[in-house]
Amino acid sequence: MKGKRKFWIIAIGLILLLGYGIWEAYNQPSIKDLPGDFEEVAFVRNEQNKGGIMRVYAVTVGDMTNAKYDACADMFPTNDYGSITKIYFFDKSKPFPVNLTIEPPHYDTNQYEAVMILKRTGSDKE
Repeated sequence: MKGKRKFWIIAIGLILLLGYGIWEAYNQPSIKDLPGDFEEVAFVRNEQNKGGIMRVYAVTVGDMTNAKYDACADMFPTNDYGSITKIYFFDKSKPFPVNLTIEPPHYDTNQYEAVMILKRTGSDKE
C-alpha cells in the first residue's frame, strides 16, 4: 500500500510540474502586451551562420505617446558573437514597409519614415 501512495505522490508532483511548464511556455509576454499597440510587419535575417547574425525588423506603433520602445526592442532576439538586431518603428497611420533587405538602409527611405530606430547587439562584440 505504501508503494502505491508514494507512486501517486510522485506522479501528481510531476504532472503539476509539467502543467506549470506548459502554462509558462504559452503565457510568455509579447510586444502586443506592451503599451503602444506594437505589431511586427516585416523581418529579414542574413542566411549565413558563420560569424554574426544580422536581424532587421519593421514594427508599427499605434499609440506613439505611450509606446515603450526600449521594452519592445528588448523582446527581440539577440545572441553573442557579433549578432546585431535592428528594429525600425513606423507610425501605423502612415505607410510602412512590409519587405526589408539585409543591406542598409534596409527599406526605401524616400517612401517610408521611421519614428524610432533601436539596435541591440550580442554581449561579446559591438
